[in-house]
Amino acid sequence: MLRTVATVLIDGVAPFEFGVVCEVFGIDRTEDGVPPFDFLVCAERPGERLRLTVGADIVPDHGLDVLAEADLVAIPAYAIRDEYPPAVLDAVRTASARGATLLTVCSGAFLLGATGLLDGRRCTTHWRHVDEFAQRFPAAVLDPDVLFVDDGDIITSAGTASGIDACLHLVRRELGSGPATAIARRMVVPPQRDGGQRQFVAAPMPDCEAESLEPLLTWMVDHLDSEHSVASLARRAQLSTRTLARRFAAETGTTPQRWISTQRVLHARRLLEESAMGIDEIARVCGFGTAPLLRHHFRRAVGVTPMDYRRTFALSDPGC
Repeated sequence: MLRTVATVLIDGVAPFEFGVVCEVFGIDRTEDGVPPFDFLVCAERPGERLRLTVGADIVPDHGLDVLAEADLVAIPAYAIRDEYPPAVLDAVRTASARGATLLTVCSGAFLLGATGLLDGRRCTTHWRHVDEFAQRFPAAVLDPDVLFVDDGDIITSAGTASGIDACLHLVRRELGSGPATAIARRMVVPPQRDGGQRQFVAAPMPDCEAESLEPLLTWMVDHLDSEHSVASLARRAQLSTRTLARRFAAETGTTPQRWISTQRVLHARRLLEESAMGIDEIARVCGFGTAPLLRHHFRRAVGVTPMDYRRTFALSDPGC
């Protein structure tokens, strides 16, 4: 049962990610039917000031001894460093060995990685840090794309808002959908985003130098609903197909067909968020032709179906 939640702070705490943990577990929502949590903020030296990343301080009330009674140890984001306090690492290892669940938000995965507890375990972190994380913790099984990973007694999440998703997922897993939905409603956030969703890193139009493919790329984006073969694109660019393929890979890092598919998915995302167009119409204007083909490419690129994406991210009720 999830009753006692301890969050561990060190110097360089990111206030938003710490606030996510506080918002989900630290506020009394019993009037909404959420069981109460005993929420404890701890550090190696309680009562001493710790620096936040935004030029302010925080003073934890509790020491690391409270981890001995915690059902959940929450590790928010910190400024990434070469070494982490040995006493904190030992306390987290001990809590894990005792059976506590561990949860990280964003760069908090680096502290958990330093304990060795992620060796051989599935995990994630913010997309900007995945290369450094993989280099520092090669034994961890890193998934760089997803919002969060539930690996049983260890839950890791990507940047910022995905920490909310991971916390609500844990509440749902341990206490049921009622408390999770109640917390989400008070926070005015979607009650559930599947952890397998991609981190929604946009693929904007690449910067192109003079006499490059920029005119062709712009034209392709303006004509997503048209068919584009390598031969037709080469004719438009007045290049041989071989030269086009070589320059396309050099400037975009991919093939023409993969690039246009990505642009179509990005356009579909915008329409799902901002318009009331039906799925069939979105498929047509984005160049996929049919709704099944849109679903296939969208799910492969984003990790969820177009309708699930719309339910989560639509700016207003599209009525479909």
